[in-house]
Amino acid sequence: MKTASRSAFTFVSALLLGATLASPARAADKAYQVTGPVLEVSDTSITIQKNKEKWQLARTKDTKVTGQLKVGAKVTVMYTMTATSIDAKAADKSAGKADKGAPAKK
Repeated sequence: MKTASRSAFTFVSALLLGATLASPARAADKAYQVTGPVLEVSDTSITIQKNKEKWQLARTKDTKVTGQLKVGAKVTVMYTMTATSIDAKAADKSAGKADKGAPAKK
């Protein structure tokens, strides 16, 4: 009986560890959606009217399209936000320090 409970404990522990390690990877895969009529469409982008805003989203050869994509069609686009580059600068040492001579803002 000890072997069976030890095996079950090991299995549950492995599942929990796998779920914990996979969590940061899933954060990058968060999906968003935008729905509206198509204003413009090309091989590399699609422009959608969302309320008073125009949303232009990039498309690639891997973008899955179902139905006929054309101007005027109502579409729902699923997208993710992924950084393509990050340029980090050194923090300014004086930033965050209040000027001791200036009165406090209320």
